[in-house]
Amino acid sequence: MTALLRYLGILNAAIWLGAAVFLMIGLPAVFSQHFKDAIAKVALERAPFLVPVPGWAAQLIFARFFILQYVCCGVGLTHLVLECLYCGKPLLQRNLGVLALLTALALAGGLWLQPMLIHLNSIKYYGSSLAIQQSADHSFKAWHGVSEIGNLLAVGGLLYYLWRITLSAEPARYGSLNLDKIRS
Repeated sequence: MTALLRYLGILNAAIWLGAAVFLMIGLPAVFSQHFKDAIAKVALERAPFLVPVPGWAAQLIFARFFILQYVCCGVGLTHLVLECLYCGKPLLQRNLGVLALLTALALAGGLWLQPMLIHLNSIKYYGSSLAIQQSADHSFKAWHGVSEIGNLLAVGGLLYYLWRITLSAEPARYGSLNLDKIRS
């Protein structure tokens, strides 16, 4: 059971890290010139309202990414608690601290920053005046930079977290709970 618990913790961290790296490397493809040209061709022929499609696509990807992050945060916290209770390992403050920071970044990004970016993106294309659209575009770019810095911090934290949980099993600080000794 200990090996399965360890495997699930490592798998969770690897999936979480993979999703965060995808946002850094794969998501910019949505904003590539090739993608924009393909959308523009369709927009000119059939639907001129499709101009902001790359932003909409990114919003959908981010929405799913934040749900994945919330699940991974929950699994990570559950994993730490189960390791403490089941394996008798001490609750390592470094692992808990990194996981708490990653959870805070995920919650701030998904519940505060992302809705604001969605709103600014909408105003950027459909604002009532050109000045409002330009102001929204400027704000969007600034907050998007903050989002990218947060994602970079998350990737660094996830690399550290993955490294920490893949270390060889550390012995329990005060000895593990051996129920066989208690029963006899």
